[in-house]
Amino acid sequence: MKTDNEILMVAKTAAKLGGDILMKYWRDGVEMRDKSAVGGKTYDLVSDADVESENEITRYLKTEFPDHEILGEEGQLGDVNAEHLWIIDPLDGTNNFAHHVPHFAVSIAYYHRGEAVVGAVLNPVRDEQYTAVRGGGAYFGDQPIRVCESAKLAQTLVGCGFYYDRGEMMRSTLRAIEDFFGHDIHGIRRFGTASLDLCQVACGQFGGFFEYQLSPWDFAAGALVVREAGGKITDGKGAPLTIGKSRTIGKSRTIGKSSVVASNTRLHDAMVDITSRYHP
Repeated sequence: MKTDNEILMVAKTAAKLGGDILMKYWRDGVEMRDKSAVGGKTYDLVSDADVESENEITRYLKTEFPDHEILGEEGQLGDVNAEHLWIIDPLDGTNNFAHHVPHFAVSIAYYHRGEAVVGAVLNPVRDEQYTAVRGGGAYFGDQPIRVCESAKLAQTLVGCGFYYDRGEMMRSTLRAIEDFFGHDIHGIRRFGTASLDLCQVACGQFGGFFEYQLSPWDFAAGALVVREAGGKITDGKGAPLTIGKSRTIGKSRTIGKSSVVASNTRLHDAMVDITSRYHP
């Protein structure tokens, strides 16, 4: 059995393999496809870059751990209740990638019996990686990171995200943003890559981050990075954040989504007071 640090090395290698594929398409170009439609309009994009990245990461992880389950955004349907579970987002920030904005990531997490053990988040364009091992702290490259010390919202930047929904969830997010500004925050930032947003909380750039709908692969690695950096992460109402439950209908499996609030811990109650008020 590998040690946690050895498993981290596997996660980092997997992220690098996925990142190399993304960079090939970043340089050469790729055709984006619509994955879902909202009100007759399409917003959720996917490409060969996402799919090939996930396939390569899966191939490597299965070579290292043939008996481990894998849950991925682009088709890997591993059981969330498995003893050994890898949760991967082969391209977090697909819209940024599609529009050639150099802010996207590969996110890899290993969970043992439902608990996060290892997390790795890599921005391949900038070759920037955030990692964490349960009980071992959080790192940006080889440098340890910590959340900020701010005790008031008025001392911080707050990050947020929007789901693809253009209806009530969007309006709820906008109402929450207005309330945050009413608490004199320094500003709102919406960068479009939840895994990296969580890492920005972990390294003290954001006092907090919230989004009303995320899938497990969006936060599985970043949540551990936040915790190991001294932060706190829950759902939008302050309840414990879990990787959810899966539901199988015929040959299809759906994975539960969750709202997410992350903070430097000291600001968490103030964050949740706002996000719970507008929770859709």
